[in-house]
Amino acid sequence: MPTPRPGDSGRPRSPEFRMAADALRGLRQDLFHHAFAYDPLPPLRGDGPLTRRLSPRARQYAVWFPHGVVAAAGLISAAIADTAVHDLGLLSALFALGPVLLTLLRPVGAFWLSLAAAPVIALFGDSWGEWPWPAGAFVCHLVVLTVVALRTRPRAAAWMWALTAGYGITSELVFGADRYFSNTAPMLVVSAFLLLAVTLRHIRRDAAQEVTAQQTVTEHERSRRTLLEERTTIARELHDVVAHHMSVVAIQAEAAPYRVENPPPELERAFVTIRENAVAALTELRRVLGVVRAEDYEAPDAPQPTLADLDALLANVRDAGLDVEKTVTGAVRELPQGVELSAYRIVQEALSNALRHAPGAGARVEIGYVLGGLGLRIVNGPMPEPTLVKPSPGAGHGITGMRERVSMLNGEMTAGPAPDGGYEVTVFLPVATVNEGDA
Repeated sequence: MPTPRPGDSGRPRSPEFRMAADALRGLRQDLFHHAFAYDPLPPLRGDGPLTRRLSPRARQYAVWFPHGVVAAAGLISAAIADTAVHDLGLLSALFALGPVLLTLLRPVGAFWLSLAAAPVIALFGDSWGEWPWPAGAFVCHLVVLTVVALRTRPRAAAWMWALTAGYGITSELVFGADRYFSNTAPMLVVSAFLLLAVTLRHIRRDAAQEVTAQQTVTEHERSRRTLLEERTTIARELHDVVAHHMSVVAIQAEAAPYRVENPPPELERAFVTIRENAVAALTELRRVLGVVRAEDYEAPDAPQPTLADLDALLANVRDAGLDVEKTVTGAVRELPQGVELSAYRIVQEALSNALRHAPGAGARVEIGYVLGGLGLRIVNGPMPEPTLVKPSPGAGHGITGMRERVSMLNGEMTAGPAPDGGYEVTVFLPVATVNEGDA
């Protein structure tokens, strides 16, 4: 329980009291604390939507455009103040110019200076009866309110408008509104519209920034979810591959003793151990996979595809409208099934991307059996013009899946635009060689 402050009776405060205390606290924070703190107006960004279209020389001056606009508004206020005052017109013009220029360095202090300059400018007038805002002070204060509101938070704009209203009403009551033409009402109406427009601009800008930040977070989460889904898919496929091999090991270990006449006990125990370890590994593999397997997932009836099934894939792609050619170099040999599966999936995804992004273009699949690994190159040409089929833009998750497969096998991959305007995917999957002495 918080300790009561000195002077507190310890009784709970009413909601009205707390609301008034919060309002006064906000007033002190916005307009009193560090009221004359140094806060220069920064120049415009050189890469903005307008400035980046200018030449480099013009861009050097364009970044100071807001400062020029404020200075021009200050000169207009000074000219009006000088014209409206017969005597001491120059001094009145300086009082109208100073607060406007001060908004470039100390915005909150400029508001207080503008509020204090209004009665001073009024004392210099001798042929006009506007009160409490002479013509020069009227324009000066409107400019100051607008610039300060642009540079501060909307709450500060509300406080400035309230203090302006308080000053105008108090001046009329104290000095006698019957002797002067009162322009407090026009000041409050015009300033209210200006501050409302500035506040709406603040709200729109904050909303745009929030939407942009939310879109960035959403895209990051979508990419992360896609990456996890791709890893889950790879885990399922590898499970089918490894489970098949482990099942074969267990069956062969169980049948091996019966193929040898009068096998020694040591050999029988060795085969029993091999079978038990294979069954235990297979059980553990299925248990771990159950964590990442979806509830509606059904294991495929057919074995996982390999490069030997690539011709069927290319035939399906040709039926879909993609003219694709295949080139094989090097001595074709059997590779580990995990490498064969990943190579097949990479070719499948690359051709799917070509169908989506470049309909009507031709593609070429190059497979190279080299010493120490397998090389893949899938390249499609540019989309022909004109074409009746429009490209279907994607989120780039297919590339993410391919990179995940290549990374799993410690391979290398590059993907990017081809020189002729198409797209190219190049992959190298290392395969450990087995020497005869190690066999």
